[in-house]
Amino acid sequence: MPSPTRSIHVVAAVITDARGRVLLNRRTENRDMAGLWEFPGGKREAGETSAQALVRELREELGIEAEVGDWIMDVPQRYPDKHLTLEVRHVRSWKGTPRGREGQAITWVAQDKLGRYSMPPADLPVVAALREPDCYLVTPAPGEDEAGQRQWQERLQRAVSDGQQRIQLRLPLQHPRRQALIEQALRAHRRGVQWLLNRDIELARSLGVGVHLGSEQLLSLQARPLPDGQLVGASCHDLEQLQAAQRLGCDFAVLGPVQATASHPEATPLGWDAFAALRAQVSLPIYALGGMARGQVAEARRHGGQGIAAIRSLWPE
Repeated sequence: MPSPTRSIHVVAAVITDARGRVLLNRRTENRDMAGLWEFPGGKREAGETSAQALVRELREELGIEAEVGDWIMDVPQRYPDKHLTLEVRHVRSWKGTPRGREGQAITWVAQDKLGRYSMPPADLPVVAALREPDCYLVTPAPGEDEAGQRQWQERLQRAVSDGQQRIQLRLPLQHPRRQALIEQALRAHRRGVQWLLNRDIELARSLGVGVHLGSEQLLSLQARPLPDGQLVGASCHDLEQLQAAQRLGCDFAVLGPVQATASHPEATPLGWDAFAALRAQVSLPIYALGGMARGQVAEARRHGGQGIAAIRSLWPE
């Protein structure tokens, strides 16, 4: 009879210095996943708070007395022999000089270079949370008349001005001015925004922007459809689709509906527990979709999400 899966709560630190660099530990040869880099920390013992556990672990591993700061996220992750919850806290202040007291290598890494380091699956969503937007706007379709198109462009301008950094242009393929509206949006706001086109791989490739794959496209593709540097996102509803998105090398996925949504009233909501259970079986950054509002970013991150994706709540009125 197989032994029951262990449940472990680990607390890890994103330690940042005055230059914004992040401290990484390298796992030693006598541990599982040896050689991979990770955020320092360790298992929370019985009777400890998360802050107490992290202070103790950083003292033992790095020889510092840390001041534990803000919570960043919790990451549920399923491994063959255990079910891990990785709770991540920020540490910006400490006493002492960090050094590898357990024989491990340590290094300071600029945040935009974190993706170059091989890490355990549970640490990868943390890198995305530090580097990538926590809200993903999916635009509604513009009207086909001139007034509707002008209003759509004006609202898109407001969304960019409001700080939206990752935007999917979701224009129907049959819209008469689809490509012209897309090109106009890109000319006006090329810098500072990560653009993705809904489903249209060829147009995305030619315009040098990202693509957001529909769930029906995931299982038919054999390789990542765009080169690195052009984002690839994917809509997912179940584990098979999430695993396909990860296998293709997608940069992130959107999973839902998590809650009831007016746009798909017939869909059965997953709920947050099912969202977390699915997230635990892959290492992709995942946005929660369906009934989401900007104020639910923290809830998404309590369940391992990158943040929220939405149409109505992120589209300016």
